[in-house]
Amino acid sequence: MTIAGNPSTGLGTPPRHLPNPLPAIRPLPEYAAEGELAARYGDMKAVLQVPWMGVVTMAFAHYPNFFGELWRGLRPLCASQPFVAAVRELRAYCEDEVENLGPPAINARLAEAGYGAREVDNIRAMIEIFSHGNFPYLMIATLTRSLLLGGSFGQAGDTAAAFEGRHAPDVSQPFLLMERHHADGPTQAVYDDIMATLGLPFVNTDYRALARWPSFFALAWGDLKPSAQTAAHKALANRVYDRALALANGLPNPGGLNAEALQAAAQQDAPLGEILPVTELFHYLLPQLVVNVAFFRAQLQASG
Repeated sequence: MTIAGNPSTGLGTPPRHLPNPLPAIRPLPEYAAEGELAARYGDMKAVLQVPWMGVVTMAFAHYPNFFGELWRGLRPLCASQPFVAAVRELRAYCEDEVENLGPPAINARLAEAGYGAREVDNIRAMIEIFSHGNFPYLMIATLTRSLLLGGSFGQAGDTAAAFEGRHAPDVSQPFLLMERHHADGPTQAVYDDIMATLGLPFVNTDYRALARWPSFFALAWGDLKPSAQTAAHKALANRVYDRALALANGLPNPGGLNAEALQAAAQQDAPLGEILPVTELFHYLLPQLVVNVAFFRAQLQASG
């Protein structure tokens, strides 16, 4: 199987679109992971310096041989200086560009609703956790789909200096999710509205974490919803998608991950026709998610 465009162009130019029909996704949650999978989850979180497993990688974990080969090949890259630099560049680009969407300030409205400074700081800290952690998952989704389509990046035997120290934000925040069955009627209605507006088959972890503050979340979504339906907002998600592909194309490949090995591992678990749409779904959804979280972040930084 080969990628869209010329295979000699590395990862190629796979188009951004929502697969139709939507594939079934079967994430293996952290609480259900045991043995080797639990260890792999812990290792991935430690390397990426994130406190949660993204739905994208838990969905990939449903296919154990595929997920095992993927992380074997990506681990040295994800622990490297070039990967961290690319992720930082992608985040900076997204957060700079989201300002052009004009996110309205929310601090005064939160104060009027009774939020104290510490509560707002807690919300800001949670958003910072996702602002850092979503971009590594986007890069992983970009590489995974492109490789499964026959693409390539770097060279086998590449070296990449390890990243030393912390790149995660220096914040501490309980990682609590407001699951649908925990939520009251108004929050469930917000979840339904998010899924309908954004075309989501599930509610992202980010939204469930921020719904811990339901009145904040309803206000924030009320601001984001009209923006998310504009051409400018959707165009930014497309540009983030393109920028991620460009940055991924320039990364080294210290783990020697290649399309042939990843496809072979995937086919031990299921037909490629089943797994490819799963990778396509997350490659479509994550650019939209990082723009939306950047919008939330900007709301709390805007004056007024």
